[in-house]
Amino acid sequence: MSVLVIAEHDNASIRGATLNTVTAARACAAGDVHVLVAGHNAGAAAAAAAQIAGVAKVLHADAPGLAHGLAENMAAQVLALQGGGAGNYSHILFPATASGKNIAPRVAAKLDVAQISDITQVLSADTFERPIYAGNAMATVQSADSVKIITVRTTGFDAAAASGGTAAVQTIAAAADSGKSRFVGSEIAKSERPELTAAKIIVSGGRALGSKEQFDSVITPLADKLGAALGASRAAVDAGYAPNDWQVGQTGKIVAPELYVAVGISGAIQHLAGMKDSKVIVAINKDPEAPIFSVADYGLQADLFTAVPELVEAL
Repeated sequence: MSVLVIAEHDNASIRGATLNTVTAARACAAGDVHVLVAGHNAGAAAAAAAQIAGVAKVLHADAPGLAHGLAENMAAQVLALQGGGAGNYSHILFPATASGKNIAPRVAAKLDVAQISDITQVLSADTFERPIYAGNAMATVQSADSVKIITVRTTGFDAAAASGGTAAVQTIAAAADSGKSRFVGSEIAKSERPELTAAKIIVSGGRALGSKEQFDSVITPLADKLGAALGASRAAVDAGYAPNDWQVGQTGKIVAPELYVAVGISGAIQHLAGMKDSKVIVAINKDPEAPIFSVADYGLQADLFTAVPELVEAL
């Protein structure tokens, strides 16, 4: 049977999390990978999805009620494709993002199957690996359900190539607007920096920076030199040093950049859960017992107020 990926998009382009989810889908079963692009005036996004390597078909549903990806309407669209039962797909995969985590449980409940959350590895068509206890242990989960509803931790899978594919785009009937919710508005933070979850380099600061002013004066120049996104520990966010959308960790964003620089972050397990899959981790901390050093590839035991400006000067 085929496998279905629910695409994340902005009606014009496909978001990076979809590419990682396609890779996971290809590992799930021998059948074709189909991608659902549900939106409004989203022809460009559907065309972009058709270019993804490994995708056999793009299903394009277009209606005003799908414009903003409201969970009730998206779930209805997925259920219409699945036929309300075993249906057409053996696996339905969502990125483990705010959107995917909102839609997937509704689909699983309606189909009366268990959801398999946050997978990081596909061991076979019915067996998956996922982190538990803030990533301190890995659970192997096997499902006998006729259809597997899965959310994918995107940092666990390489992104599929965004070009080179030649999938056909098929227009399908859009599900009716449920009327249970409506889009009121959104406030999008504008930044010239890379988006945190997609950045190749991240510089994060912790509570040791002492104030928002010192966070900005110490961390920002280093990020500017490296062309990096800015991150923060929960302690730094709670103290008001950084905005909430910079938070990295179990209750923040899960990241896996090529380079992660942790400045003044002790490395509580909740923070490590969000960044320990980074390719190279650099830690700067004056406490030699800081847990961050246990996962760091390079550790510098030093006063950050001295070491970081010296590093910026050297760069």
